Amino acid sequence: MNDIVLENIGKYTNPESAAEYEHYGGYEALRKVVTLKPQEVVEEVKKSGLRGRGGAGFPTGVKWSFTTSLPGEKYIICNADEGEPGTFKDRIIMEGDPHKLIEGIIIAGYAVGAQKAYIYVRGEYYTSAEMLKNALHDAGRRGYLGENILGTDFTFKIDVKTGAGSYICGEETALIESLEGKRGNPRVRPPYPGTVGLWKKPSVVNNVETLANVPSIMVKGADWYKSFGTEKSTGTKIFTVSGQVEKPGYYELPMTVTLRELIFEYCGGIKGGKKFKAALIGGAAAGAFLGEDKIDVHLNFEDLAEHGGCLGSGAVLVLDEDTRILEVLKNIMEFFKHESCGLCLPCRVGNVRILDIIGDLLEGKGDDKDCERMLKIAQVMKKTCFCPLGQSPLVPIETALNLGVD
Repeated sequence: MNDIVLENIGKYTNPESAAEYEHYGGYEALRKVVTLKPQEVVEEVKKSGLRGRGGAGFPTGVKWSFTTSLPGEKYIICNADEGEPGTFKDRIIMEGDPHKLIEGIIIAGYAVGAQKAYIYVRGEYYTSAEMLKNALHDAGRRGYLGENILGTDFTFKIDVKTGAGSYICGEETALIESLEGKRGNPRVRPPYPGTVGLWKKPSVVNNVETLANVPSIMVKGADWYKSFGTEKSTGTKIFTVSGQVEKPGYYELPMTVTLRELIFEYCGGIKGGKKFKAALIGGAAAGAFLGEDKIDVHLNFEDLAEHGGCLGSGAVLVLDEDTRILEVLKNIMEFFKHESCGLCLPCRVGNVRILDIIGDLLEGKGDDKDCERMLKIAQVMKKTCFCPLGQSPLVPIETALNLGVD
């Protein structure tokens, strides 16, 4: 049994029901947590080795520790602005087991001393937002939210806010700007949200999948959680697989799984019996192309980094022998061009220029010098762009060129 986050998916008659969630062990973690000191909760999460599942992979317990000791008003922000193409793991959690996410958020709030949380949901996820609102109402009705939770002096509330369809609001500081009613442009860092976040108050920003891991850690313990995965990549990861495979979908697996195993054992192999050409790992916008020579790489933070890739959101786009990688790269750059906020010049102009070069290459007008120029632009963007969106094209471009543009 690999599932931790998705263990109850498909079991519920009504996923919005707190009573049904309780039937499967729900809110047991919260009942345990409110008997502990906040620092004990932080230490258990830190000990588990849980790392952020939104892309950056920062240790969750360490992030919480920056905020726990600070006085005054504090916030928890759940980043549910899932805009990475090919990624749909958070939607599965929000619609299939919303109370697991809610419980994780409440525990985070208790651990850092916050009294309010916001779930910032991607604007197009109408069903997710409505289901979360209904689940929150039911959780409050049963005493898990509001005043004096479970008979303690702990008070906590959660609101759902929807975005306006901007990919850049998945970046934590842009998300905070949007929550404050401003245009979703990234902020200069430092200061970081952990100390100066929402309305200049200390704020912890965690991804949906990250927070949904917390209840199981608190019930079963950090050592149990570390029994999955590797020393530096503990636990499981939800992989969302699309492209030329027989069984696309979502798979929660320990981070000892290889790309080959994911494709051929879990996804049924390449569609139509064709040959594997490459896979785009980590998200269709900011991921890395890995060819046949790297098909046995383990899908975790450290192994992918050693091979020039990144785990990212866990999205895997599989390409067969008939796919032209340059066409895929064109789609990626069209996405970057469309989603750039335009705040900084290298991103605003660089994405357009790279897309122009790709167009010339596809029409047979370009040459090796154009490939070098495209790579150079991406390298400059990596060094000078304000936020991860502008810094991201280098990885897909560099890894695509390593595989060739045929």
